[in-house]
Amino acid sequence: MSIRLLSKARLKPSSLRRFSHSLADPSSPKWKYVPKSGTYPQGFSAGGVHCGVKKDGKTLDLALLTSQTPAAAAAVFTKNVFKAAPVLLSRQTLDARSGAGIRALVANSGCANAVTGKGGLDDATAMASTVDTLLGETAPSTLVMSTGVIGQRLPISSIISGIPKALAAVGSDHTSWMNCAKAICTTDTFPKLASRTFTLPGDDTEYRIAGMAKGAGMIHPNMATLLGFMATDAPVLPRALQQILTYAVDRSFNAISVDGDMSTNDTVAILANGAAAAGKRAEVDVATREFDALVDVVSSFAEDLAKLVVRDGEGATKFVTVRVVDAQSFEDAKQVASTIARSPLVKTALYGRDANWGRILCATGYAGVTSVEPTKTNVSFIPTDGSPELKLLVNGEPENVDETKASEILAMEDLEILVSLGTGAGQEAKYYTCDLSHEYVTINGDYRT
Repeated sequence: MSIRLLSKARLKPSSLRRFSHSLADPSSPKWKYVPKSGTYPQGFSAGGVHCGVKKDGKTLDLALLTSQTPAAAAAVFTKNVFKAAPVLLSRQTLDARSGAGIRALVANSGCANAVTGKGGLDDATAMASTVDTLLGETAPSTLVMSTGVIGQRLPISSIISGIPKALAAVGSDHTSWMNCAKAICTTDTFPKLASRTFTLPGDDTEYRIAGMAKGAGMIHPNMATLLGFMATDAPVLPRALQQILTYAVDRSFNAISVDGDMSTNDTVAILANGAAAAGKRAEVDVATREFDALVDVVSSFAEDLAKLVVRDGEGATKFVTVRVVDAQSFEDAKQVASTIARSPLVKTALYGRDANWGRILCATGYAGVTSVEPTKTNVSFIPTDGSPELKLLVNGEPENVDETKASEILAMEDLEILVSLGTGAGQEAKYYTCDLSHEYVTINGDYRT
């Protein structure tokens, strides 16, 4: 057995993205995904300020989203056993209010407030209660999020002092929403913000939805693997909103993977205040045409935000869609897609532009899906330039692969891996992932330094 040493020349430190507790230069190519304008929901204000969690004295590290009126709210939280204090508190608040009457969401970056015991829960409570007091609320009505290093206490006095500044800085314009998105970033190289308009059946009112997410590492379900929150001015009952979010997260934030690690703080939340309806229509309830339409809107929107997280994966050079089709069920398709997406061998082959489809097939085989039949399985690369798919395996038989064409496809920034299980049931699922590079190790090797 020989050991291949990695030369220093291959690492090229000058070309690596170093973790610096701040966003990369806006001239970076990935800033092409940052919107220059937006259409934001009525009745909401957002903003971000520097309060001192991050030590450089300038980087935004405290975000605030407020609703002028009490809003319906829903959230999906990490399933990690070591749930961070803000996760515990936010879930408690939502349960106590049955998802109604939420006025704000406050989030800090730079410190996760995770595995911090009773003191950490006291700190999260202090963050929420400070916002509640400033908004004139006597009962808990603020959700809390934190992100950053695990196992350290928050500089809570700095945060409490910063919350009034954050409230004074919130606004409804694009700059304010962008500052909010920047304030939740850690190793992100660009802020992830999106907005859009939509209508509901039988109603020509223009509704709006906006949202943001942070995440570049420790990205893998179950469930959301990051922080994200959305706001809409459509009127929605809390019970309907929770079902909508759960469905959407399953097909978006719960269908991405950068490195296979799940955080202690993962939270995705959505607020709906009905401001655009102005009492003209009833709140959307389950099992209605409006409900189905809103499911599609939120799912598509959440998917767009989740893709931005993958595009910013730590050290990533490629955005990869793994699409599994003709499975026996959605769950089977997703399980196979997830297994392929998190395979280190698949991800390193993608980084090396190596058409090693055997690794894809291997991951399909150990995914634990009983309906996988070797003689019916097909694997292809789908180019993003519109050229024909490159078939690698057809009904279990290997193709004579054009290695030059394969290399060209793998050199693209975006590509798709297509796996057909050939069951005849026609179910499918997508998973979004990235490659795994030397830079990922560099970033995470000196994360705290």
